[in-house]
Amino acid sequence: MSQLLEAIMLICFGLSWPMALVKNIKAKSAEGMSLSFLLLIITGYVAGTAAKIIAGNITYVLIVYVVNLVIVTMNLIVFFYNRSLDKKNSML
Repeated sequence: MSQLLEAIMLICFGLSWPMALVKNIKAKSAEGMSLSFLLLIITGYVAGTAAKIIAGNITYVLIVYVVNLVIVTMNLIVFFYNRSLDKKNSML
């Protein structure tokens, strides 16, 4: 039961990341994005994933951690891309 509740929490929290990713891609600007926030979230997902692996608790919940980590990492990539666009646009 605890794994189901953990998965529900991760899914509910993780639903925001695809929406943020789409918004950030459309914005074509890093304004309003926080590098430190993204790195903090990535660190949390890495720690949660590592905890599951170290504990030998390899279940479907681990998949949710990994999916969320991938999507947040995609947001990080978009951050750096958008920041380069911001720099390019400021030179014009």
